[in-house]
Amino acid sequence: MSKLATENVFFDLSDYGRPFANILARKLKGTAVTPVHVTFLFGICGLFAVYFILIGWFKLAGAFLILKSIIDAADGALARLNKKPSYIGRYLDSIFDIILNALIFAAIGYITLTPIYWVCIAFFAVQLQGTLYNYYYVILRNQSLGGDTTSQIFEQKTPVALHGESQQKVNILFGIYLILYGVFDKIIYSIDNSAHTKTSFPKSFMTMVSSYGLGFQLLIMAMLLGLNQVHLIIPFFIGYSVLIVVFVGVRKVLLR
Repeated sequence: MSKLATENVFFDLSDYGRPFANILARKLKGTAVTPVHVTFLFGICGLFAVYFILIGWFKLAGAFLILKSIIDAADGALARLNKKPSYIGRYLDSIFDIILNALIFAAIGYITLTPIYWVCIAFFAVQLQGTLYNYYYVILRNQSLGGDTTSQIFEQKTPVALHGESQQKVNILFGIYLILYGVFDKIIYSIDNSAHTKTSFPKSFMTMVSSYGLGFQLLIMAMLLGLNQVHLIIPFFIGYSVLIVVFVGVRKVLLR
């Protein structure tokens, strides 16, 4: 149930929830539960995490962030298991992710009395980090046989709805996706606009970049919450952005 062709599978630091997600997907196969239902479930888990941050139950908030990450992997796994890829599910998943990220940082900023501009910078930094990882990951998925192609390297044109989907819903969700993610995609592409011409990336490189995957970002947040170091989350993710320059530089050296 991997998104990648077998020869391109790498150790993904952000995908630690995959074994549990696959088990959940197999349990749900053949039931009335759809991948979109699972997407809404991880959205609910994210909201619980935000609530627990606000009331100071940090360990429980961290646990729900991990649970959210696991369930987040299960919706796509279920779609692939049922052999029913979905643009609706793909865009809804991304929309939920960015909204939840914004709410998480808003909650952290609120309880730590952090000025709003630092909260916004941290949120922007996290999204930019995740976009870099997704950029390389989607290139790898699209340019190898057997990879998942519901995500495109350049999300510029509304895709044609897949069998069983409503084109109107795909149009609406794609429009929302562009509004929320367009600026991040453009920034990352401007930083490394030649990456899409490459057919593959070294597995070790992809493992390094996967530290920018949303799952690993949430794991770091959960760890800091569990250690009662919530005040470090915002400055950490701002500083963590320095690796963008490092990863892009390494990519250009490895694959000129």
